Amino acid sequence: MTDLPGVDFAALAGWLDAQHPGLRQGELSGEVIAGGKSNLTYRITDGTSTWALRRPPLAHVLPTAHDMVREYRVISALAPTDVAVAEAVALCEDKDVLGAPFYLMGFIDGVVLDRPELLRELPPADATRCCELLMDTLAALHEVDPAAVGLSEFGRPEGFLARQVRRWHGQWEASETQPWAELGTLVERLNDTMPEQSAPSIVHGDYRLTNVMFAPDLDRIGAVVDWEMATLGDPLTDVGLLVVYQGLAQYSDTIMPRMAPERGFLTAEQMVARYDAISPRDLTHLNWYVGFGYFKLAVVAEGIHHRYLAGKTVGEGFDHFGRAVPTLLEAGLSALAGR
Repeated sequence: MTDLPGVDFAALAGWLDAQHPGLRQGELSGEVIAGGKSNLTYRITDGTSTWALRRPPLAHVLPTAHDMVREYRVISALAPTDVAVAEAVALCEDKDVLGAPFYLMGFIDGVVLDRPELLRELPPADATRCCELLMDTLAALHEVDPAAVGLSEFGRPEGFLARQVRRWHGQWEASETQPWAELGTLVERLNDTMPEQSAPSIVHGDYRLTNVMFAPDLDRIGAVVDWEMATLGDPLTDVGLLVVYQGLAQYSDTIMPRMAPERGFLTAEQMVARYDAISPRDLTHLNWYVGFGYFKLAVVAEGIHHRYLAGKTVGEGFDHFGRAVPTLLEAGLSALAGR
């Protein structure tokens, strides 16, 4: 089979044989897995075993972003917890093999709720249950003791929110394709209205319905995926961003696929209520976290748009992200104003 964008099979096979002798049983082949607008995910097989390979984008990799070592470390640590993750198989930090660090994890044969045809056919009761499982798992993640799973030094919780605003502003400046006045206003208001932090925990960083894989019968989550932004910090940033994603899913099908309440999907408000009922966290200042979520997603969209304009995206579905940026910035300002 010919090589894939970002994966040289001969180089991968040579590295596996040298570093993990016996793991590969045959010739490697694979395919790009649909989904994911940042890191690239592939299904790789040797004819006997099947793995998922994760690597950064092919170009415009920002500082501190797309950290494969980070992803590998967190899924390894969470393996014995109640948070479902894929099996960590092998990590390569040598950029000379595939041009960037990458890792292999066990391939989960599950269901991702990211295809319109699947969402249209999903029974409403199943849609509701999937949303409930999503929130139960998030609450469980936020109560994992980082020290107990070897992640006590996985991040710096002190000053987390202020540092996050600065970092994402820096990511914007590194990706900007055109200036937006709303960006500066949003950053200023985030800094001026920043709440006292919630008690620190493991933060996923991009938690949503399309970043989990459900078991085939949808009775449980098979794996939470896409841990590239995981850290230790304020877990309410996960809740705020989830509100953003679910709101987008309720009203549009651009960044998120359409997940209509009339089809059984919980609204953002219902998801927050589910989390609030089982988590000890104080959600008084959730509007700030929602505003930060819109800011963060606007920066991500601008980065994707930058790669799209440079012709460095793999697959389809990237052409609308630039148009979404000003809408996301305006929504962030509205959230901070309590609207």
